[in-house]
Amino acid sequence: MKVATTAIHAGLAAPRPGEPVLSPLVPATSFYADPDAIGFSADDLGDEAPHFYSRWSNPTAAALETRLARLEGGEAALAFASGMAAVTGLFLNRLKAGDHLVLSNVCYAGVAEFAHVNLPRLGIAVTTVDAGDPAAVAAALRPQTRLVHIETPANPILRLADIAAIAASVHAAGAELSVDATMATPIATQPLRLGADYVVHSLTKYACGHGDALGGAVIGGADAIAALRRDSLIHLGAAINPFAAWLILRGLETLPWRMAGHEQNALAVATFLEGRPGVRRVLYPGLASHPQHALARRQMNNFSGMLSFVVDDGTAVARRLAQKLKLVAYAVSLGKTRSLIFHIPTEDLLRTSFHLTGADADSYRAWAGEGVFRLSVGLEDAADIIADLDQALAP
Repeated sequence: MKVATTAIHAGLAAPRPGEPVLSPLVPATSFYADPDAIGFSADDLGDEAPHFYSRWSNPTAAALETRLARLEGGEAALAFASGMAAVTGLFLNRLKAGDHLVLSNVCYAGVAEFAHVNLPRLGIAVTTVDAGDPAAVAAALRPQTRLVHIETPANPILRLADIAAIAASVHAAGAELSVDATMATPIATQPLRLGADYVVHSLTKYACGHGDALGGAVIGGADAIAALRRDSLIHLGAAINPFAAWLILRGLETLPWRMAGHEQNALAVATFLEGRPGVRRVLYPGLASHPQHALARRQMNNFSGMLSFVVDDGTAVARRLAQKLKLVAYAVSLGKTRSLIFHIPTEDLLRTSFHLTGADADSYRAWAGEGVFRLSVGLEDAADIIADLDQALAP
């Protein structure tokens, strides 16, 4: 099936008279058990075990997992209660005391904070590196490296990472590669096909698309995902709510068409901002001015709806936008039908989340200046988005 068909049909039950044509919402927490098929402990959980308890598996979550795996070209997927739960569950499953993690030095703030603060407490060493430079990633690898985690495009400056090049060096070192592709979505990039071992999504964002459900997922090989289920999902307990899974399944049905609209609108808005007085820089992979536009064209089939831009005196402009915007919401998160914008000051992010100093901090400032406005371009008419930004940016 082509991607638009997969987004609707993967995970549906075989058609039978009397069965629903959509994946049903199954809110049950427990299921009738077969004493010969499953035991009381998750240690006895086999690959073909029936549903037993919804922290272990659930029919609605299973339908979502099947669809995500098919969209990403993976063998299996595992849904979590949030994107953070997916990432932390993967880290805690694949890493132990004495191991080493290589992490992109620009990534989702919560992931950076978990890696800097929590992993060292467990005896896990962490090295952050500019994932936009494959040679820098290769140089950071050690004999103890077990996992490399990158994000492309990276939040919030939309820096890209060459997945295929990084995967080659990571595998040569005997490690695994995880790619957070939340901003790209499987419509733009399928990291597993480029050599990654795992792809991670915050399903809260584009996969859901409507801003009404939290969720996360890890997609990869069947054995690895089964081990992740038995360990991180069951024992850490961050199982997705069946209603959230059902809402995200609904969102996936329109994902290919929504991403086409997001991309079209984002390109129009980015082009407008590039020509607007007072805007110093626009970062959007679909613009020829993006430093990695050639990589974007090679690695992305859709440039997504995310862009960032830099202005002088960003803090003052942020206050003005929060007061004057009528259509674009001054709010966090991304990937919704409605346009969202938020100012992210550089010094705050370097100090609290990324812990960047010296040359790494200078490199970040070269992209972000003293702060970026992260703009998630929605599905309103592009002319209306532009008009709202134009009037709000006016002094």
